[in-house]
Amino acid sequence: MARIVDLSHVIAPSPQGTPDFLRTDVVYEDHDAGAALYEQLLQVPRRVLRDGEGPATEHLSLGTHSATHVDAPYHYNSTIQGRPAQTIDEVPLEHFFGPGVVVDALGREDGDAVTLEQMQAGIAAAGHALTPGDIVLVHTGCDRFYDQPDYMAHGPGVTAEATRWLVDQGVWTMGIDAWGWDQPLHLQAQEARDQGNAPGILWAAHQVDRPYSQLERLTNLAALPKTGFTVACFPLKIQGASAAPARVVAIL
Repeated sequence: MARIVDLSHVIAPSPQGTPDFLRTDVVYEDHDAGAALYEQLLQVPRRVLRDGEGPATEHLSLGTHSATHVDAPYHYNSTIQGRPAQTIDEVPLEHFFGPGVVVDALGREDGDAVTLEQMQAGIAAAGHALTPGDIVLVHTGCDRFYDQPDYMAHGPGVTAEATRWLVDQGVWTMGIDAWGWDQPLHLQAQEARDQGNAPGILWAAHQVDRPYSQLERLTNLAALPKTGFTVACFPLKIQGASAAPARVVAIL
């Protein structure tokens, strides 16, 4: 029997101090509120319902990048390789289901680079030979910061060169258990300022002019073997969106 490992963080109200643009809010309405709704909407007393209870419901407010999610190429640029970039509802579903491999990037300081050579060495150490359609997951351990307001400030970052190489091998989807695939934005911004606001530093791995998808804010990669599993990461089908939340799992 297959075993399923959940790689998605629970969607829950954000901790106090989370910046507004990163917040997730959930409003819970219980069975009593549901019964009151039915009384008003259907003009029936709640006694017609089992135990006098109506439907429990929730109202969710979150950005498409505020939970475990899949980025579409449109998130990075409006055009990729001279063509309109795909939005999340346009990316082929085949890109979101495939053999997985875990690249070890544990023990790194915030902002450390995951270089092309390190990416290749990590895949080799996993005993995996890349083929088109594989899904590469970078294990940093930064999911331990997920519920902290400064989550986005933690993690290493995959270089543009390593990202470009993965796509050129036929890897259309890649992921990380940190806030983002790139180095933390404040560190990249500082480097760009130090170099006279030079282009090609800030958000460099995102903007490699390649049509690929990123899985960000993953969790529980420590529960996986290095290879020998399948990743399923189907995003919500949001029209024209740059990303969508997904229930990402590994099937062993």
